[in-house]
Amino acid sequence: MIYDDNKWNKLSSWFTDKFKMEADVDAMLFMIGVQELGKGFNEFDKTQKLDLMHIGICAVLLNDGYYSFSHRDDDGWPHYKEEKKLPFVKGQEQKDFIKEKLVNYFYEFIKEL
Repeated sequence: MIYDDNKWNKLSSWFTDKFKMEADVDAMLFMIGVQELGKGFNEFDKTQKLDLMHIGICAVLLNDGYYSFSHRDDDGWPHYKEEKKLPFVKGQEQKDFIKEKLVNYFYEFIKEL
């Protein structure tokens, strides 16, 4: 796994400036989920917030083949199909794995990472 702390710090600064919120993994996954849902930023209940974070996780893992887009349900929520198992990592390795995927996801929007 290749994790670049410098790129993460640049992404964190960009995210904080852009969204005016703390740049942590959960916040980024939530915002990606909101973007992928495509209905704008609304009030979401706790279950919906968790669902949005799951959508964010699926979205950042699409390019690596872990998930594929399946469909949108009748309410417009995206669903994904697991294509391959995630590597077993725990603790800091898990956090670094997701940070790396977040950097890769946002790279398309901010090329200077």
